[in-house]
Amino acid sequence: MSNPIKSDPQTVREHLRQLRDQLLHLHKTLVDSERIGYEQTIGQIGSPQQFLQLLAADPWFGWLHPLSELIVAIDTALDAKNPPPATALEDLVRGAYRLLVPSESSDDPANRGFASHYFEALQRDPDVVVAHAEVAKLRRTRPVSG
Repeated sequence: MSNPIKSDPQTVREHLRQLRDQLLHLHKTLVDSERIGYEQTIGQIGSPQQFLQLLAADPWFGWLHPLSELIVAIDTALDAKNPPPATALEDLVRGAYRLLVPSESSDDPANRGFASHYFEALQRDPDVVVAHAEVAKLRRTRPVSG
């Protein structure tokens, strides 16, 4: 369970930095898992450039975009010349944990594609389960309420 006491902005910022690192690892694990499935189903990916194009534009990988966008938003907040208020950082933390709720069928239309694909990835790939568990472990130490 999360700590219900709000922490100072620096503590929230440090938690967000740790979360970002775990999300990057999870993202890489999901990309690797999806690549294996893609190559087994569609065929070999010819080059790193082709793979990058597929990640950006192919519907097979499109469900990963919300996680990619979240990581970019976190990077932007952490690298900002003028740090955002703690509430904005807390919103990013909460958004990350809300996104990573797998579901066979999500009730949230905005999250339906990610949640169901994420559920499937967790069912088929133990590496995804381990990466998810690392994020969940970090969640238990989060310094924000909500």
